[in-house]
Amino acid sequence: MEKVVIVTGANSGIGRALCERLLMEDSGLRLCLACRNMQRAEAARSALLTSHSLANVDLLQLDVDSAQSVLCAALEIKARYNRIDFLYLNAGIMPNPQVNVKAFFKGLFSRNVVHMFATAEGLLTQQDLLNSDGLQEVFATNLFGHFLLIRELEPLLCATGHTSRVVWTSSSNARRSAFSMDNIQHRNGSEPYSSSKYASDLLSLALNRHKNSQGLFSSVICPGLVMTNLTYGILPSFMWSLIMPIMYLIRFFTNTFTLTPYNGAEALPECLDPRAKYHSLTSGLGTNYTQPRQMDIDDEMSEVLFSKLLELEEEVRCKQREERRENAGREAGSQCGGKTTYF
Repeated sequence: MEKVVIVTGANSGIGRALCERLLMEDSGLRLCLACRNMQRAEAARSALLTSHSLANVDLLQLDVDSAQSVLCAALEIKARYNRIDFLYLNAGIMPNPQVNVKAFFKGLFSRNVVHMFATAEGLLTQQDLLNSDGLQEVFATNLFGHFLLIRELEPLLCATGHTSRVVWTSSSNARRSAFSMDNIQHRNGSEPYSSSKYASDLLSLALNRHKNSQGLFSSVICPGLVMTNLTYGILPSFMWSLIMPIMYLIRFFTNTFTLTPYNGAEALPECLDPRAKYHSLTSGLGTNYTQPRQMDIDDEMSEVLFSKLLELEEEVRCKQREERRENAGREAGSQCGGKTTYF
């Protein structure tokens, strides 16, 4: 039976490289690129078909920052497919990244230089905004939109007699210290990206606890330090020109500097340890391999987060219903010569 694989954020970077690797492993699967920008998605599809001419590659418009877009995309998926074997939750943003220049140069010439580059701890901050649903953009894009998508696709993911896999693209920047259970959206915080990625680690654990019995299994992958649009936006281009030779040199001392999207998509775990993050790693000589590492997570925190996300889901759904009623009322009013009809 044809395997169905959906990848969010598949038009560039890790998502695009992941699609390339998936088709190299199994050219007979049906691959769906779920992207916000359909022009870029079409370009990615054309590139994939150039190297895999017989592949079945579909396109789906999906903006995980928008609850309405997620709900519409889920309806389309359920209309197209009768199963989902793999759902790769890769789409993510790091808006307006800023670097603490003083901390950067201090760390550059210290014994912590490798750790600094590998995790960006103490270096990166972002300026987050609210989206149209009233949620923080980073939280909505990197976590909640994907959570809502999973919930909507449960009839396919948890079908009787079927096993499915959900795979989250996390980060080495995911840190417990950046996350607060009292502020899961990281409102007014300076590290929303780190917070959202740590939350996805927690959520993966909770999904396994709640959904394994229904055939859904969740795992977490980490691409390492990869040069993508997200990374290049952190520093001016001339600084990357200066730093890149140093980064290749540092790769002899750490294996997390994968650097290219293809290397970063190495981790395609077959086995499943719900508490492990599967890291794509590259040796100093350029050899790629995967290594599971235990995550800094616990059952209690993951359960509390899962409950909070369920509550938020209900709030968002209520808001969507209210908006539909208001729109229906306005349409009915316009059809009645401007007289408003209330339901």
